[in-house]
Amino acid sequence: MSSSPELPENAPAAAKIRDAGSQSAIGLTTAEARKRLTRYGENTIRQERVSPWRKLLAFFWGPIPWMIEIAAIISAAAQRWEDFAIIASLLFINASVGFWEEHKADNAIEALKHRLAPLARVLRDGTWQDIPAQDLVPGDLVFLRLGNIVPADAELVDGDYLSVDQAALTGESLPADKKPGDTAYSGSVVRQGEMKAVVSATGMATYFGRTARLVETAETRSHFQRAVLRIGNFLILTTLALVALVILVALFRGDPLIETLLFALILTVAAIPVALPAVMSVTLAVGASTLARMQAIVSRLVAIEEMAGMDVLCTDKTGTLTKNELTLGAPVLIDAKDTDELVTAAALACERESPDAIDAAILKELQDGRHLDDYEVVQFEPFDPVRKRAEAKLRRGAQRLHVAKGAPQAILALTTSEGDLLKRVHDETDALAARGYRTLGVASTDDDGGWRFLGLLPLFDPPRDDSAETIKTAGTMGLRVRMVTGDHVAIARETAGKLGLQTNIVSAREVFEHDTSDGDGARIEAAGGFAEVFPEHKFKIVRALQRAGHIVGMTGDGVNDAPALKQADIGIAVSGATDAARAAADLVLTAPGLSVIAMAVEEARRIFERMRSYAVFRVAETIRVLGFIALAIVIFDFYPVTPIMLVLLAILNDFPIMMIAYDNVRVEKQPVRWDMLEALAVALVAGIMGVIATFILFWIARDYLHFPPGQIQTIIFLKLLVAGHLTIYITRSRSWFWARPWPNWRLFATTEATQVLGTLAAVYGWLLEPIGWEHALLVWGYALLWFPLNNAARVWVLRLWEHGLNTHARHLERAHSSLHHCECTPGRSTHALSPDKPA
Repeated sequence: MSSSPELPENAPAAAKIRDAGSQSAIGLTTAEARKRLTRYGENTIRQERVSPWRKLLAFFWGPIPWMIEIAAIISAAAQRWEDFAIIASLLFINASVGFWEEHKADNAIEALKHRLAPLARVLRDGTWQDIPAQDLVPGDLVFLRLGNIVPADAELVDGDYLSVDQAALTGESLPADKKPGDTAYSGSVVRQGEMKAVVSATGMATYFGRTARLVETAETRSHFQRAVLRIGNFLILTTLALVALVILVALFRGDPLIETLLFALILTVAAIPVALPAVMSVTLAVGASTLARMQAIVSRLVAIEEMAGMDVLCTDKTGTLTKNELTLGAPVLIDAKDTDELVTAAALACERESPDAIDAAILKELQDGRHLDDYEVVQFEPFDPVRKRAEAKLRRGAQRLHVAKGAPQAILALTTSEGDLLKRVHDETDALAARGYRTLGVASTDDDGGWRFLGLLPLFDPPRDDSAETIKTAGTMGLRVRMVTGDHVAIARETAGKLGLQTNIVSAREVFEHDTSDGDGARIEAAGGFAEVFPEHKFKIVRALQRAGHIVGMTGDGVNDAPALKQADIGIAVSGATDAARAAADLVLTAPGLSVIAMAVEEARRIFERMRSYAVFRVAETIRVLGFIALAIVIFDFYPVTPIMLVLLAILNDFPIMMIAYDNVRVEKQPVRWDMLEALAVALVAGIMGVIATFILFWIARDYLHFPPGQIQTIIFLKLLVAGHLTIYITRSRSWFWARPWPNWRLFATTEATQVLGTLAAVYGWLLEPIGWEHALLVWGYALLWFPLNNAARVWVLRLWEHGLNTHARHLERAHSSLHHCECTPGRSTHALSPDKPA
């Protein structure tokens, strides 16, 4: 980043802190440190935490729990204790399952964060000691050296210089050089040198903390939550309308008020999606467990579904698409006779015992060491930001040799530079810079002691081994990947080209001309990626893409990524991410690379299909059961089922539909979104077919076979149960029930087991009027006869729906082709009309 942020106004300056009690000889005393810890708080990023009790109680609050609770109260008032016990059990089971699955996810992310327990080397009471970084206070004297994570914002006070990696904060892949008086920011990593520093800010007052505050402003509501809310609202309103009709008719006929209200409420409980929260939690938790085996931990369960509809994936470059380790490119020879001479000279100017990132890249190139041990180091001067070079005086037998490496202009200054040499070095350096390389000059002395400019070593941060393949796979899944990085435009374009990404990278400074600007929305959507990006830019980029109708994923590893990770529909913290990034993310990767994202998207689309299957089944079941019962009461003045039958039906339905979470489903090749109209159309047809079939059976049992009312109710109960469970096999597939993928064994076994249990209850009269095996088998045969007819109706509706959408899409394409000024945006298609099906 071009400039360092100012410290918060409430963060005291290091000089003031020293004056207030910190002494360079002994540091702070333990007593003084305690006072300051009380005053400034722990050196941690504050997070809002919800107590487990509050989370549990939330599952008893809302329209669906309210319905169940009212039914339980009225059951108790009417002293229907069997009904009360069953209804109360239903309520507690649903709440417990939902709470337990979310609690497990919370524990997983907490366990992950507890792995990071950083320590700080601090001078307390005149003794250097290691203490938990969270106990640091402003004024503490800390020691920073190679490999340390800077534990708090600190002003450097003693030492030559420090080279720190700020990639986690700024997105810059190259280390930043610091000198006394500069500030080292919390979360950065020391790559070279060692210095003492006075802590100037801790916790939320650090640059780290200020960025974390942006996270608190990021808000996004899950598309999944909105879709589930719409399903629930539709079913509740439909149920209430039909129940109100039943109550009015019953009161008009003079039926007992309490009995009528109790039946109406139990009917409501049976019809509305009582198990919806539990089914949702179980389905998502199963997906979360699958992702955990892929080394990805989910911190927000509903975010799994967002991946199914994600069509744009914004990804950080440094440490995400790339390895965050410098590598040598093809050397440029100037006066060296070959590459071996150039690289060997550069390696001799490296600090082999504690190499920084640049030294490590050079030494790695010399895998066999190439006789470096033949040279005796007489004197070594490490790189410093003033001279901008490192030098070494060497001896090998009688030979004396000087070598140097550093900024090309600094190395040129050692030589007797002529016009041609100067021009060539400048031209080569500029050409490499345009391709995104950082360049080192290398020189050595000849036998006469004169300096020779041997050549240039380009350095770059190489892509991860799996990044290109992951991006290619993402493309086949309908995902448009966009790079978002703090590096220079040239570096971003070079990396994008190597990874197969679009190279139309734009600078964030061009898009966001003013600090308060939300940016050029059209330009943001058209860009293939963004460079020179600040944290607030990433946040705004994600928000702009969301406003354009995209479901946006964001990957990152640093504090600078946290606000965008929180704002994104699905925030993904990659392996090695900071605490702040992990806390803000929905998905935390624990293995290097991005390959797990493609698997996660595939798993998310499976989960989506399972939830869509449940939604269609639940709506169809409500229409089938409630529609038939309401019409039977209104038209025939006959209660076709008893309250206990309704409760049993609801419970026996809940078990198999929870197994939808494990079902085998087809994975869509494109991003998917909820199409409520399609779901309602298919469910409506299935529901109406069920109502017709049940009325025919009711007519046969009452007017043809002349069964008594109690047995008619048992027959209707068994038919609703058997046919309802068979409907699961229809709604789970978009084709015929025999087409692959076949049902998962858990779903099949649970469905058949509950059907058998309900059949035994009907045959032997468990809480019902018994009907015997002969009549029970006739009901089974009748339901199986209607099974293929219902399936045919579903297939017909889906094909009719898809034909209408395709026709509409062709009309739109013809209309668009007539507008010459219309430019189609890559990655967008007619899936906007029906995102869950190919157009």
